[in-house]
Amino acid sequence: MISGRPVEDWLRSHPLLRELMALHETSWFNPALQPAARALADCALGEADVDEAARRLQRFAPWVARVFPETAPRQGLIESPLRRLPAMREALRERYGAPHHGELWVKLDSHLPISGSIKARGGIHEVLQHAEGLALAAGLLRMEDDYARLADAPARELFASHRIAVASTGNLGLSIGIVGAALGFQVSVHMSADAREWKKRLLRERGVRVVEHAGDYGAAVREGRDEAAADPRCHFVDDENSRQLFLGYAVAARRLRSQLDEAGVRVDAEHPLWVHLPCGVGGAPGGVAFGLKLAFGDAVHCLFAEPTHSPCMLLGVYTGLHDAVCVQDFGIDNRTVADGLAVGRASALVGRTVQYLVDGYCTVDDAELLALLALLDRSEGLRLEPSALAGFAACTRVPDSARAATHLAWATGGGMVPEAEMRAYLDAANQPRPRPASAR
Repeated sequence: MISGRPVEDWLRSHPLLRELMALHETSWFNPALQPAARALADCALGEADVDEAARRLQRFAPWVARVFPETAPRQGLIESPLRRLPAMREALRERYGAPHHGELWVKLDSHLPISGSIKARGGIHEVLQHAEGLALAAGLLRMEDDYARLADAPARELFASHRIAVASTGNLGLSIGIVGAALGFQVSVHMSADAREWKKRLLRERGVRVVEHAGDYGAAVREGRDEAAADPRCHFVDDENSRQLFLGYAVAARRLRSQLDEAGVRVDAEHPLWVHLPCGVGGAPGGVAFGLKLAFGDAVHCLFAEPTHSPCMLLGVYTGLHDAVCVQDFGIDNRTVADGLAVGRASALVGRTVQYLVDGYCTVDDAELLALLALLDRSEGLRLEPSALAGFAACTRVPDSARAATHLAWATGGGMVPEAEMRAYLDAANQPRPRPASAR
């Protein structure tokens, strides 16, 4: 029984569920999509909240530049480049036979400083927000101060008496662990069975306590939340429900607007932009999509892409159940090479916030993610982790009316993947496999 109804009843009323259960590549465009102004008016968050997150990141820029020298050339700004991909566009046309006429770009959050993934946005923002609150309350900081002082002994002693905990499939844990430890916090990262060993090793090298779980992401969240609840000095970063994570991601959209302007890319009703976002629990793509709608209104269209084995956001929005359903309820195993997207239950906050803002959802087979990883390497010399390739698959799933639009794939991770790990991905991609079954 799912929400009081037997599975067969759900299959009759929601026929696409059969394709999801069969692990077929699937596309679904949202019939409940609303004009941006109307959908944004119904959201609990707004432009002022994103403004405050942006100001906080700016206040912390001196500390970031001091503690992470790689950010000093940009005065502590944590931002990624935008890159045009003409060779990959042609490679996708050849592979899929899709007559794309618009340009293809990539947003390289895979190469964000500090932790090499999109999680460096939301994860770092939440840790900084928590640190700021503690320092202000303790009288160690005023908002007009130079925040570089938080690298000094008094602040570090304060933070050392507090703990931060998070559950992660990998990349969120990296961002929380690296910046939390740099501030001086005691940090625990609860890693699900999907997490890669190199990410655990990197965290331990930074002095982070890594707690390994045999279960999936949901199990790691439950245990991490329980542990934090028992300690009043422990802040739990809740990827399923965090406003601060969501707002950290949303800041990316206004920065993208400036980058597109500098690149001469117009975005308006006559020149639409389609943005293709890999999706796990939903926080990162949801926050980015929210920010994009604030920045571009109806001129931007968002498509979320998930592994066929972990389609939690599509499942939640399609059924209207959001976090009240998980992929395992329908016999889907949540086991995927895309470790960053290996989530069985979508965020309650995100699903309800963006359900009328996101144009569509699609699923991608693991073998196709690896094939695209190799294709991007051959065509552009760009290497990403498998999760980050989901957005490139989504580029080929758009309606015919969007073929000539500008398309942007959001590369969510991969800049820190060790060479041996990347070679293993490429070797796996070179194994001959048939194209997966699709329902489009």
